[in-house]
Amino acid sequence: MRALLLPVKDLRNAKKRLESVLTPEERLGLAQAMLTDTVRAVRDVRRAEKVFVITNYRPAMEIAEENGWEILQEERQISESDSVDVASRMCEQRGVRSLLRLPLDLPLLQPSDIDELLAIECPSPAMVIVPSRDGTGTNALLRTPPRLFASHFGEGSFAKHLAEAKRASAQIFLRRNFRLEMDVDDESDLHALLQYDLSATATGRWLEEAGLDVKFRSRNRETSVAAGNHL
Repeated sequence: MRALLLPVKDLRNAKKRLESVLTPEERLGLAQAMLTDTVRAVRDVRRAEKVFVITNYRPAMEIAEENGWEILQEERQISESDSVDVASRMCEQRGVRSLLRLPLDLPLLQPSDIDELLAIECPSPAMVIVPSRDGTGTNALLRTPPRLFASHFGEGSFAKHLAEAKRASAQIFLRRNFRLEMDVDDESDLHALLQYDLSATATGRWLEEAGLDVKFRSRNRETSVAAGNHL
């Protein structure tokens, strides 16, 4: 069985690295909008036989219930790596052979992006990995079997996951995909995101309604002008 895993933290505590540019209400609104976009994409995935959501955040449980996804309820959240590893063990016990973990802040994500990863033939042991935009983080991670190695999400996770896969003598599939790589963790990611057409996304609509698209685009222009003046 091939399955998807969505780890969902309490969104009221999300996006701490944006504290200097967004209010708590704005960070929550942004996180909710990006979750909406990710859920929209996951709903139309064809190659996942099951979707698991590990969380203790009630709104995320309601989304899972609405879509018929299996909830793996946490008593408390220690870290994303811990949540993913606990979920991986539970999924393996349920007969999952390959498990794809996706983050929830991928506003450009399309169902085909997920299906393309799930379509890769992964004889055990194997890993499929998609890095973050800057090449240092891990945005998508598929492991066969699900507990092939421990998770190391966070700073420098891409190199750590590659090293773990090599130690496990796993076949490694590296994929690049700008939609999967475009997550939003800090201000530079927001600037990068606004270079794309966001008109069909909940994130784009929320940024426009909040006036943040104008705010950050004007910052981009000011930065470009300042850089030009120094040439």
